[in-house]
Amino acid sequence: MSADKSALIVIDVQESFRQCPFWTNDDLAGFVEKQQALIDGARAAGIPVVQVFHVDSDAPFTLESGFVRTLAELSVPADVTFHKNVHSALIGTGLEDWLREKGIGRLIISGIRTEQCCETTTRNAADIGFTVDFVSEAMLTFPMTHASGVTFSPSDIRTRTELVLEGRFARIATVEEALAAGKLAA
Repeated sequence: MSADKSALIVIDVQESFRQCPFWTNDDLAGFVEKQQALIDGARAAGIPVVQVFHVDSDAPFTLESGFVRTLAELSVPADVTFHKNVHSALIGTGLEDWLREKGIGRLIISGIRTEQCCETTTRNAADIGFTVDFVSEAMLTFPMTHASGVTFSPSDIRTRTELVLEGRFARIATVEEALAAGKLAA
């Protein structure tokens, strides 16, 4: 496994979320712009693009629902696609085996939701030996309300997630920084 050879992991960028009561378009345009730039940049640099979809028994996340497909605003020409039914894209999907077979040691993480599946996959990846670039500007999340009644904005959540990951589990990177490092290793 090469610590430098990279893959872009696009997590849960799927129409299922648009069906959820917490969905909001507030940050969608910025997310779409950064996510597409990351995907297009990875393709141009020869970095494999891996798409991961969340599938479970909740109505919008079942395969039968028809919503387990890429968000309409994005194009994800994936080299390979995996389905997961837990938060980490590396558990029970075959993704870890695929990455190791390809000699990939560096992951570029992006997708939906910053503090859930993106963060969990990042922590898991770091724990099993991958180097991770966490590209939070190419991630989407939604407001959350704490039991105390305090509502945290997507910006609050992103800041907190970056705080707990930086230097422990990942490097927080912009789209440009992640692509620059990936081009060196492609």
